[in-house]
Amino acid sequence: MDITGITDPPDALADVLSGIQRLIRRRVRSGLTGPRLRGAQVELLQLALANPGISVSAAARELYLAGNSVSTLVNQLTAADLLVRETDPDDRRTARLLATPEAESRLRTWHDRRTALVREHVGRLGENDRAALAAALPALRRLAESLHEEVEGP
Repeated sequence: MDITGITDPPDALADVLSGIQRLIRRRVRSGLTGPRLRGAQVELLQLALANPGISVSAAARELYLAGNSVSTLVNQLTAADLLVRETDPDDRRTARLLATPEAESRLRTWHDRRTALVREHVGRLGENDRAALAAALPALRRLAESLHEEVEGP
């Protein structure tokens, strides 16, 4: 046990973060219209929105997924009218991905609901807890960067 009284802080952190994420997803999903999107579908839509015209292979690299997995996601999202696949005029073998206005609207709604939910619950905490969360953010960002670098490799 360390000075915090927690036997394994990294394990406890992983458990708390995944629990918070799961609870946020469940709460935000309730009341949303349209078919439910899985995490990888949302990630692909966010990527296509941030990088209009991204290729399937580039999306696979960014998401650390196999190309055929991304192709399956593309097929699902195009069938749902949330993603458009266009042929690259310079290389007809390459598909370019564009999020539809419907996808953009759904992602914005999700983000707004998530922000409001977290803001509400953080606001319920005491001042010391809010300060502790704010103080932890730089370390959590560095942790995220370290994890990202490890996935990317040197």
